[in-house]
Amino acid sequence: MGFLEKFERSVERVVNGAFSKAFRSEVKPVEIASAIRKDMDDRAIAVARGRTVVPNEFEVVLSATDEDQIEQWGAEALAAEIEAAATAHAAQQAYNFVGPVHVTFTTSEELTTGRFEITAATRRGNVAPATTDTPSEQHPIIDIDGQRYLLTGTVTVIGRGSDADVVVDDAGVSRKHLELRVTPRGVVARDLGSTNGLYVEGHKVEAATLVDGNTLTIGRTRILFWTRPDDEG
Repeated sequence: MGFLEKFERSVERVVNGAFSKAFRSEVKPVEIASAIRKDMDDRAIAVARGRTVVPNEFEVVLSATDEDQIEQWGAEALAAEIEAAATAHAAQQAYNFVGPVHVTFTTSEELTTGRFEITAATRRGNVAPATTDTPSEQHPIIDIDGQRYLLTGTVTVIGRGSDADVVVDDAGVSRKHLELRVTPRGVVARDLGSTNGLYVEGHKVEAATLVDGNTLTIGRTRILFWTRPDDEG
């Protein structure tokens, strides 16, 4: 099975059931996902050896009819599915993002049912999905419950609140629990006045300069940190 087929099947599952009835002559979710994949391929830019950057924000412009159908089914759920599929495609192609992947839907009176347009942009954020296993001292990787993030900004805030750069679903984690700050002398983890504290390698600390392979604990959540590829550890 080729990757394109795998990619389309990964998104096609949201077409089954409710989607298969909701979308007849209208835009189909798999068409949007495939168009975003193509846009990533077309706009991929090699910025350094072994580092190719692709857009991470996508605005899908639809007709009013198509937008209504998506809203009735659940635009947020569909956007999350497409974001996950785009991230999987980036990992397969060894592309890099410079910020979080976002898909949004808007309408245009100029578009007829079944037609859509995509506007893509590359916007830097403090964290991005880790699509390769090549961290560095400037861009470390953290792993939270199997989800890997590349630290692309100077400061990354982790917490339970929606305004955190990395949101953790853990009642024992404060809204803004911890910050990771990339400095010339290393990455510093600092507790942001949380209720339950920050632990590095089992020791409660207010702040600590991290070393490759450290384990951080906040609430019931473990965070793995490293700056070197796994095979160099």
